[in-house]
Amino acid sequence: MKKILGASIGSCVHVAGVINFLNLAREQGYMTDFIGSACGFEKINQAIETSQPDIVAVSYRLSPESAYSLLVQFKKQVADRHKEISFILGSTKPVADKAAELGIFDALFTGEETKQEVLNYLKKGEKKKDSQKPPQSLAQRIMFSSPVPLLRHHFGQPSLADTIKGIEEIADSEIIDVVSIGPDQNTQEFFFHPEKMDPDQDGAGGVPLRSEGDFQKLYEATRRGNFPLMRCYSGTNDMIALAQVLADHIHNAWCAVPLCWYNELDNRSERKITQSIAENQQLMQWHAERGIPVEVNESHHWSLRYSPDSVAVAAAYLAAYNAKKMGVSLYVSQYMFNTPPETTFTMDLAKMLAKVELIESLHDENFTSYRQTRSGLYSYPTDYDAGKGQLASSTMLQMQLKPHIVHVVAYCEADHAAKPADIIASSKIVKKVISNCLAGCPDMKNDAKVQQRKEQLVEQAGMIIEKMKSLDSQGDALISPEAIARAIKLGILDAPHLEGTQAGCGKIRTLFVDGANVAVDGQGKILTEQERLAAL
Repeated sequence: MKKILGASIGSCVHVAGVINFLNLAREQGYMTDFIGSACGFEKINQAIETSQPDIVAVSYRLSPESAYSLLVQFKKQVADRHKEISFILGSTKPVADKAAELGIFDALFTGEETKQEVLNYLKKGEKKKDSQKPPQSLAQRIMFSSPVPLLRHHFGQPSLADTIKGIEEIADSEIIDVVSIGPDQNTQEFFFHPEKMDPDQDGAGGVPLRSEGDFQKLYEATRRGNFPLMRCYSGTNDMIALAQVLADHIHNAWCAVPLCWYNELDNRSERKITQSIAENQQLMQWHAERGIPVEVNESHHWSLRYSPDSVAVAAAYLAAYNAKKMGVSLYVSQYMFNTPPETTFTMDLAKMLAKVELIESLHDENFTSYRQTRSGLYSYPTDYDAGKGQLASSTMLQMQLKPHIVHVVAYCEADHAAKPADIIASSKIVKKVISNCLAGCPDMKNDAKVQQRKEQLVEQAGMIIEKMKSLDSQGDALISPEAIARAIKLGILDAPHLEGTQAGCGKIRTLFVDGANVAVDGQGKILTEQERLAAL
């Protein structure tokens, strides 16, 4: 059984931090001894001789100007006399920065750490060194971080050099577990056909990546700090070829591909919808054969176009069902909150719980899913302070799902694509919310309105799925590109923003009622799902 000796040193009388640390240590099986505040060096030396501790935890929470000379004397009079002992310091960050220069402390705690990070130190007896890489696969990284979800953020600047530099800064911050590359549209559509690229569009929407070596440079930028995983969205053309590039050069943590999009429906490419569905399914299968997790970012595409909540829930099930049928064993299910932004928190939670219930009904020994939550981009105000409020409150709601991954969307995104400082600041906000929620939070899932709406959506989504199944009596309509395309054309799956598209229907009309997005008729009267489907 290891022993920790604790004390506040110099003229510091603040003891809450060191006592809390010792309390946690006792919970982990350590013997502890606290000798008081404002302890002189001779008192500490006497206590060390008497109790023979393995670790001495000292606290100093006064000014950094007075700290440096004090710590220099601590090194000479205490640390140098007991080199067999590990010394750790609890302090403010400015004091810790000064202390780091002396090289006498095995770990520095500034209050920025989560409870889990402190426990990790106590369990392992050492703080993570730069040379110790966290796991480099998604499943292992989630287990390593549990119960704290992984943090992911999207990043891509219009310049390759700026993106590389930014990734290095993000990795060094050790706050993000997954860096998602944001490529520009030219990369996604014409990576293998540079002659088709429009130079005026270089850097539009993300980083211009023009060679396999460019991807490799981005990956190399993550080989520092906490060695974050990398991932990138699939292309809109030559998808298998690009998937191989991502696997080879960034070790793509998981594939993200839509089921019904990136084609003539949203003008992200010139592919016909049936062709794109088939190719998207092939991409799922390609990753499944290689044991790479797959995310089908489908459901929120319908909500972004203001489809009723029932369609969004049905689309979530349809996406997971297709992944399972393509052989995917580890599915990353994205739950985009606040989309559309008019959705209230009550109705949003109900919608997400309905998705969770349907998706996880597919779980078996060959198929399981990780929950990935995020805030909806369009819910962010342009005012940064208000954006921080939106980020924090949305994250608290997301924690009701007990996510494995939180996809952080920076508070500034309504104004500009996040830069490293924005990403780090936003992640700190999210990290604190997560810490508070894990410490203990009321269960909002038990709210009567949430449960009532969830059950209603599960039932309505079931009607949509059954209607789709009727489109192919010979096979499985839910994985038939032709049947799925027909369901979109007929309006079984529909959204108001599809009006005017040849591949879609776009006749549906929706309205927000008590915070839920519902289908209505021409006079604004709510349509039940039975009525809407029957009218088709």
